[in-house]
Amino acid sequence: MTGTETSTVIATAGELLAHAHQMELDAQERYNYLADQMDMHNNVDLAGLFRELARVEGLHASDILEQMKGMDMPQIRPPDYKWPGSESPEALDMGDMHYMMTPRQALLLALQAEQNAFDFFDHLLKATDDPEIKRFAAEFAEEEQEHVELVHKELKKYPEADERPREDMDPPISQE
Repeated sequence: MTGTETSTVIATAGELLAHAHQMELDAQERYNYLADQMDMHNNVDLAGLFRELARVEGLHASDILEQMKGMDMPQIRPPDYKWPGSESPEALDMGDMHYMMTPRQALLLALQAEQNAFDFFDHLLKATDDPEIKRFAAEFAEEEQEHVELVHKELKKYPEADERPREDMDPPISQE
């Protein structure tokens, strides 16, 4: 089992939609945070890309709410989500974000999050026999694959050869 597979099978379409909705909200929040970081360091192009990704994630969250209308939706508390680890698969890893990250590093974080989301839905698609869960999982996996492809396209603008270590001339220190 890889790190992106669910630990417990999602049993209903409503449960899947609740998970997908939370994933989109988490991704939207993290992309906005990353856009703010890029703005702070005057990387306007990348800030724009991350704001666009945040906007798209917000649209997906709204679309999922529309799909949820009229369904019996489970109320899932954060520790009860059925994804590996304590955060949703699409949430960017906050521990890997830092103020000196390069555009390539930021994009690699986004790529990992989008790939994790794709893997999550792809696993559900393969793990269930429920036609409604399969339909939603396939739809969400396709959307996440589009995001993976978008990030790959953006990464081509920042080849590895351009990656230079950056020295922090004023590193943060503890104020304790």
